[in-house]
Amino acid sequence: MLNYKNRILALFIIAALLSVSFTVVHAQDECNFEGEPIRIGATGPLSAPGTVLAGIDMQWAFNIAEADLNAPPNCGIELDGVQHPVEVIFGDTEGLPERGAAVADRLINENGVVALTGEYHSAVGLSMMDVAVEANIPTVFSETFSDQITAQQAPNTFRIAPTSTIASSAISEWLISLEPEDVVIIAENTDFGTGIAESTQANLEAAGVNVEVIFVELGTQDFLPILSRIQAGDPPDAIHTTGVTGETNLNLVQQMAELGLAPTEDTICIANQVAITPEFWETVPDGNYCVFRKIGLGPASYNEIAQSLADRYNETFGSAAQSWVFESYDSLFIIADAIERAGSTDPDAVIEALEATDITLAQGRYYFPFGLNNPVPEDVPEWMWHQWPDPAVTVLQYFEEGQSGDEAAILWPEVRQTHGTSYIVPGTTP
Repeated sequence: MLNYKNRILALFIIAALLSVSFTVVHAQDECNFEGEPIRIGATGPLSAPGTVLAGIDMQWAFNIAEADLNAPPNCGIELDGVQHPVEVIFGDTEGLPERGAAVADRLINENGVVALTGEYHSAVGLSMMDVAVEANIPTVFSETFSDQITAQQAPNTFRIAPTSTIASSAISEWLISLEPEDVVIIAENTDFGTGIAESTQANLEAAGVNVEVIFVELGTQDFLPILSRIQAGDPPDAIHTTGVTGETNLNLVQQMAELGLAPTEDTICIANQVAITPEFWETVPDGNYCVFRKIGLGPASYNEIAQSLADRYNETFGSAAQSWVFESYDSLFIIADAIERAGSTDPDAVIEALEATDITLAQGRYYFPFGLNNPVPEDVPEWMWHQWPDPAVTVLQYFEEGQSGDEAAILWPEVRQTHGTSYIVPGTTP
């Protein structure tokens, strides 16, 4: 299992190897690059308070996608019969909106990128949008969930991650099937956290569930005052924490477990999707029986592209690749494909080509059903604008200490259940 320092070291090593491989490919003339590099900006959190483990993964995926795009049979991007190599310039947004805006501005105005992609945190993505919209830079967000990313219907903005509503609906539908009476939601006071909390609260209350919502500051480390207050009352049927991201969520869940608050026979522990990473067991040794959602397909459903990427990730990091790895890889290919079909880096031409996207990559077939040429109908949510409609979302649960995400039980949707149950009570086995 790799800790953060080893992840960073592995990233530097793979970057060096990729640099060497570019030299070899060019020297052997396998790809004849006669045009100038086409620069694409990518972002993610490599520093706290951002979700560093995801940012490291995303940068790795962009490096791999760049290498694959610049190798046969792709050989970069062809414009007017001339092959151009793709150059990814990655910016650390630190999980901070103001940093995201500054990074986007630098990438556009100093580095001369023709498109933007990536990002993990919704609040950061929204701040980047302001800069990208003003500059009319085509943007494909990889991992930002807030409905507002696409609900604003910016002409240049696309997304392949699920929206907060799509992601939260899976947990809500599963939880409602268990007929809880009282649920506590703990969420960050960020665009992502408030979006998850609001949509989950609405879904649960519509089903007759009593809901209490507690907001916390981004980067909070000590949750004991909040958890002790919850513990002083009647135990809720579930504590829902998917609106708290990254390492902060891991700390929250471990503190819940240490207090004996959740997971217990009385109270369900619902963690953020970061629970699927190896770091979960390092930080949350008492987190067995916690429930979490998974974005993306499982290994049994991988196509050739996904399997190749998953194998290379495992060789580098010694663990399974998560959704943000596949999303980052795919988003770079989506942009490159659009530029080549547009026959130009002209932003309006690239945006028009992005709307016409029809390409199969690691996560499946990508397309954007609604946009400038096909406006969102009145009976369809506004956030379906430039939104990929088919991200897979499942609800999982650990039932043995140290399990990998692939070994966890699938609880929901019911048709995908792997252990014949919608919930495994702590202390039991399926």
